[in-house]
Amino acid sequence: MIASASTLDQAYRVAVEAALEAGRILRWHFQRGLEIRHKGEIDLVTEADVAAERAALSRIQGVFPEHAVLAEESGEMDRASPWLWVVDPLDGTTNFAHGFPVFSVSIALLHEGQRVLGVVYDVMRDELFTARRGEGAFLNGRPIRVTRTPRLEDALLVTGFPYDRQESPLDNTREFVALLRRCHGVLRVGSAALDLASVAAGRLDGYWEFRLSPWDLAAGALLVEEAGGRVTTPQGDPLPPLGTDIVATNGLIHAELLEVLSACRAGLSKR
Repeated sequence: MIASASTLDQAYRVAVEAALEAGRILRWHFQRGLEIRHKGEIDLVTEADVAAERAALSRIQGVFPEHAVLAEESGEMDRASPWLWVVDPLDGTTNFAHGFPVFSVSIALLHEGQRVLGVVYDVMRDELFTARRGEGAFLNGRPIRVTRTPRLEDALLVTGFPYDRQESPLDNTREFVALLRRCHGVLRVGSAALDLASVAAGRLDGYWEFRLSPWDLAAGALLVEEAGGRVTTPQGDPLPPLGTDIVATNGLIHAELLEVLSACRAGLSKR
């Protein structure tokens, strides 16, 4: 079944409204938290996260009560629907907890397993990234494109590290060091959704990360694709609808980046 244009038009408006409303709530809690942080970072973040998700889902479900939802705090609402909203009300929790003003709201819509709509809102910079399948990617309404950097050695990359990196050998440090030696630089921003948005906007050339959650990636992956980039798994396969391991680049450096990651996996398997 093909998604109707009228449904997508309405869904786009709802997604933008939901992201902006969630962002306003996060911004209020963040600014308030800077004054009362001694009361406990965990409670502060939980309160903000839950309030932002509640506001976003209220917007979405008020218009599309029959749609299924996969959200970080509330989990999946099991409905027999071809539509699935994937919502992360606060991507960049650690940054938020430490008073570092880099975090986002991420909202994606899937139709029969295909990403068709993505919105990422950079709360403190007031930057709204949007994409609809087949219609391009935009930043505050202006078209964006990936870079034309042709070689890995000239690329600026970004990545992240899993929460269980102290216990698991799959901690991304081997890959980080290998790529740091091969490219112009590697950043760690702390929000997967903003990492992907930055690749889409041509601010960064590539991104990789492992063992994320689907809500971290769904919207940003579509942004990169619609901005002319390439998105795959670390093995080079198409990213599943609810994938958790990702490589996203301008396309030109993709093969080189995959080659380095493959070499790291081979080295790890020999240990």
